[in-house]
Amino acid sequence: MHGYFGPEGTFTHQALLALAEERGLDVSEAKPFATVAQALDAVRLGEVSASLVPIENSVEGGVSATLDNLASPLAPLQIIAEVIIPVTFDLCVRPGTRMADIRTVISHPHAIAQTRGWLDAHLPAARIVERGSTAGAAQTIADETSGLDAAVCASVAGSLYGLESLAHDISDNEAALTRFVLVAPTGRLPQRTGHDKTSLVAYIHQDRPGALLDILQQFAVRGVNLCRIESRPAKTTLGEYCFSVDAEGHVLDERMSAALQGLKRTCQDVVFLGSYARADRKAPATPFGGTDEDYAIARNWIDEIRSGN
Repeated sequence: MHGYFGPEGTFTHQALLALAEERGLDVSEAKPFATVAQALDAVRLGEVSASLVPIENSVEGGVSATLDNLASPLAPLQIIAEVIIPVTFDLCVRPGTRMADIRTVISHPHAIAQTRGWLDAHLPAARIVERGSTAGAAQTIADETSGLDAAVCASVAGSLYGLESLAHDISDNEAALTRFVLVAPTGRLPQRTGHDKTSLVAYIHQDRPGALLDILQQFAVRGVNLCRIESRPAKTTLGEYCFSVDAEGHVLDERMSAALQGLKRTCQDVVFLGSYARADRKAPATPFGGTDEDYAIARNWIDEIRSGN
């Protein structure tokens, strides 16, 4: 059984259905969870085989609830797949509600942020209420006793709860995308495809000038390109941070393996979060001297020197 950050009708649910169609997965009995933490803990406890959670949005950046939960070296999990879907929102109301009747709007904080311009232009006097999910917002509006008037949600969520859409595609950025990851217990790696991504969290030894540069150099000198890097609180002392990283390539690639070994030598700790196929199927550029064969030739050369040949 798979789990996902729910409830039914969220973008995560939509992404799970898209991933299931692509990979032939059976998600007919997929279990929704109220929070990202609950969805991931269900994997750790063996309640589900894997859970799908949001990790990054092209407008809002990383999803802190996911990044921070995965960063813990004490309860490791592994990303085994990703899926990216476009994010569009509707303004949904109970049947019969007019635009002039709307005094309050409810939605997830990211959805509010991505529709702020539209809301300011069309409902400048409306009070904004934040909710844990867009589908939960639609469910709230369906309850006539909620005292709230409209939800910013996916059209599928509006239909699910019997709402009407007063406005379609109200996102300020029509090109907005959200990336989701399928997270499983640590174990066997997904096969190398040639268009892979590796995720990890690096903890520096101490806050000092050049600490981040040391991390970046492990990738740069080996020709490994980064897709994403952002700092997150280490949750120890104020001012201490770790770095969440996505890099192009698979841990079975020689240059990626060498970069990770360099991080392990120079960082306080490194949490490996998995190597998996990229959703966009983009293959990384291979620098001169960066192929597996190049590494093998160099290693054999060193072995010959050490053996006295």
